[in-house]
Order: sequence, then C-alpha cells, then structure tokens
Amino acid sequence: MDINAISQVLNALHLPAVFVDHDDRIALCNPEALGLFGAGAVGRHYAAILRQPLIIDAIETVQRGNGATRARYLGTQGPAETVWMASAAPLMAAGQPGVLISFEDRTAAQEADEMRRDFVANVSHELRTPLTALNGFIETLRGAAKDDADARERFLGIMAHEATRMNRLVQDLLSLSRVESEERMRPKARISLSDVLNSAIVSLTPLAEQRGVSVTVEGAADLPIVVGDGDQLRQVFQNLIENAVKYGGDGKSVVVRAGPIARDPSLRSAAVKIDVIDQGIGINPLHIPRLTERFYRVDSHRAREMGGTGLGLAIVKHILNRHRGRLRIESEPGEGSTFSVLLPVNGD
Repeated sequence: MDINAISQVLNALHLPAVFVDHDDRIALCNPEALGLFGAGAVGRHYAAILRQPLIIDAIETVQRGNGATRARYLGTQGPAETVWMASAAPLMAAGQPGVLISFEDRTAAQEADEMRRDFVANVSHELRTPLTALNGFIETLRGAAKDDADARERFLGIMAHEATRMNRLVQDLLSLSRVESEERMRPKARISLSDVLNSAIVSLTPLAEQRGVSVTVEGAADLPIVVGDGDQLRQVFQNLIENAVKYGGDGKSVVVRAGPIARDPSLRSAAVKIDVIDQGIGINPLHIPRLTERFYRVDSHRAREMGGTGLGLAIVKHILNRHRGRLRIESEPGEGSTFSVLLPVNGD
C-alpha cells in the first residue's frame, strides 16, 4: 500500500490514528489525531510525541515482528484527563514496514468503572457501621447485659434505630435503581400537581409536628396539569420537604411556594415552579454542585443522626431528568436554603 492510500484510510477513520514509518517518525496523522497530539506531530519521532512507556513498548513490540498489540494511553483535553486504548498493528508502506496506531476513547467507560467502584465502597461503608453496632449489642446482650433489663431496653432501642437506618438505605438503593432504569422512559399520564404536592405535605405533617416546624403552602391550590408519574413526583416533594423539616431546625418554618411560569428559558416552554424554602444554617456554595451526587453529604455526622442515606437528592435528580425538569438550589451560610423544582407544563 502506498502512502497516499494509507492517508486516505486514516482520514476515513472516525478514531484518532497515526502511521509510524520505517524511520520511526510519524508520517501521517488524521484530523482527529492532530486534535489529540497537535499540528506539529507529523515528521517527528514517535517517542517525542507519544512519550508514555506503555505505548512506546507496544510500538516496539510490533516493530520486532510480534504482531498487533494494545496499550493504555493517557491524554488531556483542556483541564480534563482522557483515557485511550491504543491499538498498534503492522502495516507495509511502499514495501517498507510501518506501524498503524489507532486510539479508542475509553474515558466514559473508565469513569463508569470508577463510579461503580465508589458506589460499592460507599454502600459497604454505609452498611458496615450499623451492622458493626448490631453485632456488638447482640454480643453484649448475650453476655454482660443478659440479665440487665435497663441495658437491654436501651440496647434494643439503638438496635431498632440501626435496623431502621439499614432498611431505609436498602429502600433508597432500590428506588434509585428503579428511577435510573426508567429515566429514558417518558411518563404519559396527565396528573394534578396540586393533588401530588398536597399529598406529600400531608404525609409529612406528623414529622413537622414532632419537630415543631410549621409548613406553609402558597399557591398550590390551582396548579397546571402536567404530564408525569404521580408517585415519582410525590417522592420528589416528600424528599425535599422532609429535608427542609429535618435540616431547617426545630421550631422553625418551611415555606412551599408554587406557581406557573409563562416561559422558562432552560425548559423552553411554559413551566410550573415549586420552591421549598427553609430557615436552616444554609449551605456553602462550594457544596451545591455536588449535592445530587450519590452519598454526598455536607455534614456526614449530622446527616446520619437525622437518618439520611445520602441518596435522596440523587433520586430527585433522576426523577426530574425523566420528567425533563430541573432542580435548582440556592443557599448561603446562615441564610437558609431554597430548593426549586421546575417542570414543563406541556410535558415536552
């Protein structure tokens, strides 16, 4: 194959690809490879451009006649690191041996693997603490506290609390799995958002009364009909209002304010907006972009004391994604927080 034919093949590929000739220089780069290595790559020794030992070893392996091979290559796109799988194979050019190297972007797969590992580690950590506590109390009740009625009652109360916490974590994990699997399935039912919102508020009335928190509702009587999944949207409002009641502070107030918007730029349609406003200690703006990450907590100790699993806002995010909605968070330390749900009225 002549060099012009190889150039045509490289330009037809959608992957970055380079050809190293018999002089160990990069003879050809397709446009994708130029974007990865820069315009000055052609004509230079491949080691000066690729630099990383793994891919250099792979090219040398092919040059020694050992056949095609693969190697991991780390690149950069702006400030972000990218992960590539480089495939090196022998290719003759005008009777001279060369090496063709193509690069497959594996960044998304790498990030998914890291997310899975982090998820397993987080779940293991969240379950380990209550399980360790339960095992310790069981051993104590079988031994030193076997005949101590007061200690037994105290330990059983703590065990019940830890078991409830584990049960809630499992339920939230199942819920998160379900909403993620349904995220691309658009709901079709037309529902009364007023009924859904009022149902969520009524279900949380006992918790609010227990903490001495007043929940004030504004504008929820006559909201537009929306296309959605009533159970999932009820879960969204229950999560947000429950968080406001728990973290807003005992004896404080929570305001749920709802109303239509003629047109929201981010949704590009008419919308309905529901604000959940608390009087809590507020959130440092640095934390806000990460609040919907799974298991992310601003204050881990306080969240666990409140019975939080760290999954509630992740569930909210996925449900709103399914409904083509948005979650906006505004907060400043000492100023309370506002969690706003935006839903398209026409379901688009």
